[in-house]
Amino acid sequence: MSSSVRSTRSARAVLGASVLALTLLGTSACGPDNSSADTAAAAGAPALGLPANLDDLKKWKFEDWEKWAKDYALPAATKGFWTLEKLLQAKPNEPIEPPAPQPAGTQAPAQPSAPGPSTPAAGSKPPAGQPTQPGHPTTPAAATTPAAPKPSNTQQPASQAPAPPKQPAQQPSQAPAQPTQAPAPAQPSQPAQPPAQPGQPPAQPADNGNDPLPKTVNAQPLQHPYTKLAVHGKLFADEPGAGAAGGGLGRSQCSATVVADPAHPGKSNLVWTAGHCVHQGKGGSFYSNISFIPAFNSNAAMSGGKQADESQYAPFGIWGATQAVTSPQWKAEGGKTGDAATHYDFAVIRVKPADGAKSLEETVGGAVPVWFNAPRDQLSVTEYGYPAAPPFDGMELNRCESGKPGRLSYEPTRPPMLVIGCTMTGGSSGGGWLAVKDGKPALVSNVSVGKHTGDPMYQAGPYLDDVAAGAYDFLSKKG
Repeated sequence: MSSSVRSTRSARAVLGASVLALTLLGTSACGPDNSSADTAAAAGAPALGLPANLDDLKKWKFEDWEKWAKDYALPAATKGFWTLEKLLQAKPNEPIEPPAPQPAGTQAPAQPSAPGPSTPAAGSKPPAGQPTQPGHPTTPAAATTPAAPKPSNTQQPASQAPAPPKQPAQQPSQAPAQPTQAPAPAQPSQPAQPPAQPGQPPAQPADNGNDPLPKTVNAQPLQHPYTKLAVHGKLFADEPGAGAAGGGLGRSQCSATVVADPAHPGKSNLVWTAGHCVHQGKGGSFYSNISFIPAFNSNAAMSGGKQADESQYAPFGIWGATQAVTSPQWKAEGGKTGDAATHYDFAVIRVKPADGAKSLEETVGGAVPVWFNAPRDQLSVTEYGYPAAPPFDGMELNRCESGKPGRLSYEPTRPPMLVIGCTMTGGSSGGGWLAVKDGKPALVSNVSVGKHTGDPMYQAGPYLDDVAAGAYDFLSKKG
């Protein structure tokens, strides 16, 4: 990381109970209905009532979301359900694998191969129709996965593959604090695209929405205790059909962040994570027993293989989810392969406080506002999460100081995802990406996909546009 990037983050402040006033959606709505014109967009769309033009989702009002999101109410996990034994059984959420190479002559983008005479030079942009090579942060990419083009600013020679990152044996002497000063806006790296005409699909970027891959950034563990970082935590859930012989429950773990609730200032019970952490995607359903543990293992009671009781590894309690909403795109199209649905791989859940108890925000001491439609060139991202796949063990809160994000696209007509360098692995899925807005930290994305072998290692998250704002506004008002 350059000294200029480091200097923009030299000053940090503790997260407060800041609340972002959510800008309401446009007044014209194209809500879901049962007409064939509104249900022919994508596979699975007829059952979900997606509009034929997915851009119309940005215009949905509250009543449109309510008409569509019929399964947002969830039964909360019973008190005491998540025992230590069950927590330790939870595996990093199943991976979203990179797209398979397409046969010659098809319109689907093909996977890049290792650099050679017929492939782009290191650091060059992918040719039109060819995305970069993301995997998913839950497991390392398969050995047969083609190598991604190497950017010019990577730290190792092209002939060398870096050794897997090792979890530091000791914690830093000081806990890095939250960002307090926004970086100066940079000039756009790509020319602006002309606006689409009414009724026409968005203009396709000349480079298919892809920038050169970012350089690898090593994840760093935070100093215990996590008192000042209690908005970050671990999310546990049971996935239907993922157990023995496909008929049981597969316990999974992700990361998540407490976010502000515009309808309940200062008393939020909302948590932001990835869509694939709570919902199976196309043809599937929401997971069960979804529960959030803020500041998991804050006092290092579970570090180094130690055993502990609930009061030690869950200092602020275990919060069961009672409501959840993800994007229509993820529910209609999402699956195990990175594709257009990954551009909308986010979710918002509401957790239930104990009877008569304080809200989640009051309990942990803060909540992060969400920054929708954030100017890309004004962002400098810090990612937080609990990586659990090797070489990590899921017991430590880590962060990546990744700087300005690039763009990564599976579908050029949808907003390019944000992509950053980071070595976090499985379990970091859903972890919050924070940037600075008006001098305070705000959430701008979450971990969705990633690549954790070779060089560079990186992760990507959805760009939070008006579709994300609509889902967030809906769940806020339903509480």
